[in-house]
Amino acid sequence: MTATSADVSGRSTVVDRQALADLLPVAIPAVPFGFVIGLAITESAMPAWVGWLSAPLVFAGAAQLAMITLAGSASIWAIITAVLVINTRHLMYSAAMAPSFREQPRWMRWFAPFLLVDQVFALAALQTHRTPADFRRYYLTVAITLWMVWNTVVPLGMLIGPVVPEAWRLDYAPPLMFAGLTMFAIKRIPAGVAALVGGSVSLVSVGLRDRLGIVVGAVAGVAAGAIAEQIIANRRVGATRASDEHDPPVAS
Repeated sequence: MTATSADVSGRSTVVDRQALADLLPVAIPAVPFGFVIGLAITESAMPAWVGWLSAPLVFAGAAQLAMITLAGSASIWAIITAVLVINTRHLMYSAAMAPSFREQPRWMRWFAPFLLVDQVFALAALQTHRTPADFRRYYLTVAITLWMVWNTVVPLGMLIGPVVPEAWRLDYAPPLMFAGLTMFAIKRIPAGVAALVGGSVSLVSVGLRDRLGIVVGAVAGVAAGAIAEQIIANRRVGATRASDEHDPPVAS
């Protein structure tokens, strides 16, 4: 092995370790969510094998849950519409990641978006400063590992979920998972306020019909973040004016 290939191999190992270390805290909350999906499959009117295929083929927890729970009680067009609406956030994910993907080979631009779920975006969005090769390595390590974890816990949920006591309240798993994801993106006070309010409202309203608690939480979070942003901006303007008033005049 030449010195160059040894350097490349060593760098890849460092990137892999960093990717797995970053993935661990966001993958753990996804495990009970996977069990929720598996349990929902066993209770759905959808054939079990079709529900199971949603894990490797759809690979989108919230959309999977909507599709599985609506099966048997809604038309195919209603299910498709619900899944598309839930996944509209991926349009924003794609737009945000587009500059980094332009520097990737064609196979990466075609294959990687399939794995662009919430956890992958939350982590990859913080790695855009890396070289194209390192970014690609990081992204694929995170995404493929998470895909394997998801396709392990969903079948386990189908097997074990029916015997899990209802007191465990697995229905709290989805909002807890998304609350954990926000921790990686919070760098400013308004974002923290939005995450705290949105997550709290979603948890309080988790029992609303048609999963409206998610929408209510999102609206509350956006409003709280906007208010916090405005308050901070007003304080900065006031502080700047006070500073200008107290500064001594500059002698000409």
